[in-house]
Amino acid sequence: MGLKKLAEKVAEYQQRLEAGKAQRIAPEHVEKVLDKLRRKEADLLARIAAEPDAEERADLDRKLRVAREHISRAEWLLREVC
Repeated sequence: MGLKKLAEKVAEYQQRLEAGKAQRIAPEHVEKVLDKLRRKEADLLARIAAEPDAEERADLDRKLRVAREHISRAEWLLREVC
C-alpha cells in the first residue's frame, strides 16, 4: 500500500473521530495502518542511505517527512480511540 493511500486512511479515521464516530474505529485497524507506515518509513530510510543521486534523495526525504507526519497522526489517533 502506498504512502498516499495510508495517509488517506489515517485522515479518514481522524475525520470519523472528530465527527463523533470513534466507537466504530477499531484500535486494531489503526495499529495495522501504523505498522504499515512504520515499515514504509524504514524502507524510505534504507532507500535514502543507498541512493547516490542527490535529487532522488531529496524526493525520498520529502516522502519520509510525510510518512513521519502521518505516523505522528496515527499515534495520536490510537491514543484517542483506546
